[in-house]
Amino acid sequence: MSKTTAPATHAPVTTASHADAIGHGNSPAAWTCVIIMLVGALVSSIAYVIASTPVFIGGLVVMVLGLLAGWAMRKAGYGVGGSKLKNSGH
Repeated sequence: MSKTTAPATHAPVTTASHADAIGHGNSPAAWTCVIIMLVGALVSSIAYVIASTPVFIGGLVVMVLGLLAGWAMRKAGYGVGGSKLKNSGH
């Protein structure tokens, strides 16, 4: 068995400057997704405390529905840079 090591290949390091727009996801699709998922997390948290498995699972289902709602709204043009949004520069 050989004791040689393979040379490591390093990817170039890229750094973002403060001038680069990073896109915070401020869109109706993102806000809808987050709000629905927060409601689901609240329901699941309360169900965990009161030890109710069906309600806990219901909260998880609400969180998945939040993901699906955000995805559907993004596909419908309500995501960042979507066709249904009027970009005012903010």
